[in-house]
Amino acid sequence: MDLNILWFVLVTVLFVGFFFLEGFDYGVGILLPFLSKDDTKRREIINSIGPFWDGNEVWLITAGGAMFAAFPHWYATMFSGFYLAMFIIVIGLIVRGVAFEFRSKVEHKAWRKVWDWMIFTGSAIPALLFPVAFANIMNGLAINAEKTYTGSFFELLNPYSLFVGVAVLVLLTYHGALFLSLKTTGEVLEKSKSVASKLSIPAIILAVLFYVYSALQVGFFDKGIMMYAVAGAAAVCLVLSKVFLIGGGHGKAFVMSSLTIVFVVVSMFCFLFPNVMISTNPECNLTIYNASSSEYTLGVMRWVAVIFVPVVLVYQAWTYWIFRQRVTSEHLEY
Repeated sequence: MDLNILWFVLVTVLFVGFFFLEGFDYGVGILLPFLSKDDTKRREIINSIGPFWDGNEVWLITAGGAMFAAFPHWYATMFSGFYLAMFIIVIGLIVRGVAFEFRSKVEHKAWRKVWDWMIFTGSAIPALLFPVAFANIMNGLAINAEKTYTGSFFELLNPYSLFVGVAVLVLLTYHGALFLSLKTTGEVLEKSKSVASKLSIPAIILAVLFYVYSALQVGFFDKGIMMYAVAGAAAVCLVLSKVFLIGGGHGKAFVMSSLTIVFVVVSMFCFLFPNVMISTNPECNLTIYNASSSEYTLGVMRWVAVIFVPVVLVYQAWTYWIFRQRVTSEHLEY
């Protein structure tokens, strides 16, 4: 395995970690205004992700940093081409972070209601637009020989990318409902179980349609047996999640929904390889070779990754272990 492939794999792993961990954060934020109108119950919902949400976003920052260091042309083309979409996502993330902090500063129903909807908005926007961006990368973009995106923002909002965005949004919301079923008690727990049960069927249907649509639109399965294996694994895990949910095994259902997200993201990157961005003109595709940094830079960054990635993994595992208990109204942090 050469360094270019190694770094493509590492970027894939970082995005897998981001969608898996931040995915349930987004799902919880999307569900917040709908699970309860009671302020104490909503505080329970927020506290379920309180120790985790900002740490989970580190995966996105690290993935972006890895792209910048290892594949600068990929980073430059994607962030310039998706500039407005990325700007909207960043605004959403800022609003979301501010809402978590400001919500409890004033004991007024209207004040807290506004910030609850800001948490919803700041969660829904990236949950929708990130998969829209990846769908466009798979579908092909107007990239010229100078590695510059020449299309418009509205070209990114095509039927295929919007469908993928909605499908992943539903999947992440289902993922969030399952997470709440493991972290809450009482009324919130029961409502989370009910929402998870209701969302499971749409999630399965949309996941199947995603692969069917992708096969028709971008030739998803043209790359052979690997694509069938990864897509099949995603489908099996999602169906098993529903099966465990019916049997009351919410922990197992959450594990299966987590694996579903992992396999969906892996399948997208498997489809791209060895490209990192597909152009409507195949001669202008960005690949792991023509978009990469020098061999020396990739070699140096390899040792940085070897040292610091395990540290991040250990720290996050420790955080989840420390805050593994369910959230109760008696131990709320305001």
